[in-house]
Amino acid sequence: MPGTVAAVGVLATGLLLGASLLSVGTAAAWSQRLAGAADAAALAAADAASGAVAGVPCERAAQVASTVGAGVVACELDGLVVTVTLGAAYGVLPVSVAARAGPPPGAPAGPPLAPP
Repeated sequence: MPGTVAAVGVLATGLLLGASLLSVGTAAAWSQRLAGAADAAALAAADAASGAVAGVPCERAAQVASTVGAGVVACELDGLVVTVTLGAAYGVLPVSVAARAGPPPGAPAGPPLAPP
């Protein structure tokens, strides 16, 4: 009988550890997915700010964010540099990620390059 109790305890501990690791893994994957969406939203907004594509920068960011079920929490324009913060929920926990895009510091402020 003591061996059975020990086996059940080891099995329960293993299941609990496995469930915990699965939860952490899915949270990490969701975080990376949201970070990628924030990067893409910032790039889309920067393209609109530079005139490379038509549209309003923050509206472009919102369109990209909606593809992963996120919303734009903040969208700041500083010349051609755009900082976008996306927010979403992972289960019941709120998550936010920020990304920034634009020309590198010291780049000439000229007209956008024509698409190929």
